[in-house]
Amino acid sequence: MADDFKDVLARLPAGVAIVTTRDEHGTPHGMTVSSFCSVSLTPPLVLVCLARSSRCFPVFARAERFAVSILRAEQTDLARRFATRLADKFAGGGFAPADDRAPIVEDALGAVECRTHQRHDAGDHVIVVGEVVDQVLAAAGPPAIYFDRRFATLDPNPVAAGGGTRGTG
Repeated sequence: MADDFKDVLARLPAGVAIVTTRDEHGTPHGMTVSSFCSVSLTPPLVLVCLARSSRCFPVFARAERFAVSILRAEQTDLARRFATRLADKFAGGGFAPADDRAPIVEDALGAVECRTHQRHDAGDHVIVVGEVVDQVLAAAGPPAIYFDRRFATLDPNPVAAGGGTRGTG
C-alpha cells in the first residue's frame, strides 16, 4: 500500500522549498520540502510538513522561528543538497547573509520568515504552522517543480484550454 500511495502522490506536481532555522547555539539547519502552502491571510499563516526522520527534525521540533525559501528552477542542485543527510548542508553556500535569523536562499523566488504558531502530529510528519513576520519577493522566474520523482519545469508557453475565445453569452 505504501509504494502505491507514494506512486499516486508523485503524480501531483509540487513546488520545492527549503525550510531553515537556527538551533540554540546559532547553528543553521535546513531541509528540502515539497509540502508547503498558505493557510490564512488574516493572520498570515503558512504550513510546512516536516519528516520526523529528518536529521535536523529535533531542531525544528523546538524552534520558535523558521524561514521558507521558494526555489527557482535553476536551484535544484541546492534542493538536492538539502534533501540529503549531510552534516553541514550550508557549507556549499547559496544563502543570503543573515545575522541571527533563519537563513534564506539567495535569489529565491520568494521567502517568508515565520514565528512558530502551532505544531500538529501527523503520522511520520509534523505539520508546523508559522505566522509570517517578514517576507521577501524577488524577480519572477520559473519555479522548481517536483513531479513523478524528478525535477521538472513549467512550459513557458502553455496552450490555453479550449483554444478559442469566450462568447458574451
